[in-house]
Amino acid sequence: MIEVRRGADRYEGGDPAAGITTRHAFSFGSFYDPDNLRFGPVLACNEELLRPGAGFDEHPHSHTEIVTWVTEGELTHQDSTGEKGLVRPGDIQRLSAGSGARHVERNDGEVPLRFVQTWLAPLTAGGEPSYEVVRGIADGTPYEVPAAGAVLHVRRPGAGERVPVPAAERVYLHVVRGDLRLDGQELGPGDSVRITAERDLQITAGSPGELLIWEFPSGT
Repeated sequence: MIEVRRGADRYEGGDPAAGITTRHAFSFGSFYDPDNLRFGPVLACNEELLRPGAGFDEHPHSHTEIVTWVTEGELTHQDSTGEKGLVRPGDIQRLSAGSGARHVERNDGEVPLRFVQTWLAPLTAGGEPSYEVVRGIADGTPYEVPAAGAVLHVRRPGAGERVPVPAAERVYLHVVRGDLRLDGQELGPGDSVRITAERDLQITAGSPGELLIWEFPSGT
């Protein structure tokens, strides 16, 4: 099954008056849809836009794997594990909240900050929190999140290039930029696709693009 969700249909959230604009792909906070709670282990996929000086003050998380992909600007991160630093385009950040962690996310730069953040349910709740940043991940290099039984592929196809979709039980695809085509359907920035039990799918890029492809094995 292939289910396309359009970026224009995302739930609008955040706090625009404070410089935070959020677009939610799943039920989140006050935006509740009982038919759109999760896809496999994916609990949230949020597009965030923070103007210079804006950010999320310290807040808690637990039993969640939080993976962040910056598309523009620099994200300042600080958390209760003692980690602090900047996350830039091309970097993957993961905060494993474990039994409980707190963090701050801000745009301390001079240009807008845009990032995509995916929340995953772990296979086993609890544990010690941990933090990781992988700098400058190369196109197609898989990034594993073992705690959630997940693998992320960042793909940046050129115009006319084809990208195979992993033959996993479940695949979640998020378009960051570009004009793409999958199974006869046109995809653009902000669109996402939920794929279940499909094989031999390919994505064709009509223009240079960037997309996040999550694969989940059977049972997750």
